Amino acid sequence: MGRVVMLVIGTLLGLFVVFNFLLPLLAGLLKIALIIGVVALLVFIAVTVVGKSSRSH
Repeated sequence: MGRVVMLVIGTLLGLFVVFNFLLPLLAGLLKIALIIGVVALLVFIAVTVVGKSSRSH
């Protein structure tokens, strides 16, 4: 009986850790990666536009 109780408590604690710590951490990392990707895209577009305009002159 003690093993079953400890298994249930361990499972609940594991779910608590996953939903309260790991999922927000992953969401934050995804948000940071998205921001970095958008900034990189803007820099790429700016370099491409400047490169084409300076080549045409």
